[in-house]
Amino acid sequence: MGKKKFNKAWLDRHLSDPYVKLAQQRSYRSRGAFKLIEIDERDQLIRPGIRAVDLGSTPGAWCQVLRERMTDRSGTFQGRIVALDMLPMEPVPGVEFLLGDFREAAVLELLEQALEGNRVDLIVSDMAPNLSGVAAADAARMSDLIELALDFAAHHLKADGSLLVKCFHGSGYSQMVKRFKEVFQQVEPRKPKASRDESAETYLLGRRLKSAAISADNA
Repeated sequence: MGKKKFNKAWLDRHLSDPYVKLAQQRSYRSRGAFKLIEIDERDQLIRPGIRAVDLGSTPGAWCQVLRERMTDRSGTFQGRIVALDMLPMEPVPGVEFLLGDFREAAVLELLEQALEGNRVDLIVSDMAPNLSGVAAADAARMSDLIELALDFAAHHLKADGSLLVKCFHGSGYSQMVKRFKEVFQQVEPRKPKASRDESAETYLLGRRLKSAAISADNA
């Protein structure tokens, strides 16, 4: 009975959520689209002509936002978007999608091949591990994902590029901020309004690689 009440409470909140309604009105695949929209309106990360990578892209709402904001005033999409997720994603026009687990070396190699040696302007990641409820274990899994994203950024971002990743306040957060500061010249947290107040979810934005962090093949 308790679980049914909990599910009903979640469903009621979900259906009354203004961002859920807005996502439906604007044909976004999830309310998460508004997290990226709000961050981009503040930080101006997306523009026509850039190369972008979306890690953990399914269901595709962030890809939709990237595509919209990489479309010029004439309605022409300019740039390149490569997306990756371990779950299938319905196609988004102009987006190249790779199916696989970012934690696997073979999948990372496929992603690198898709980039054809070109460095990217922006990497966004809304990835999160399946949470077990064990705080220390969940923090470790999240840290591993962020560490992989940081390493990928050091190898594939342009020197003036940006990395935006989801993380959680709590165990390991201060260490993640420290790691970001080792890699990027500018590091700032972002908590968009579309991220629910009660959620520990936040985002870390790193901009402009430090010279020491730029890998040899990215120099």
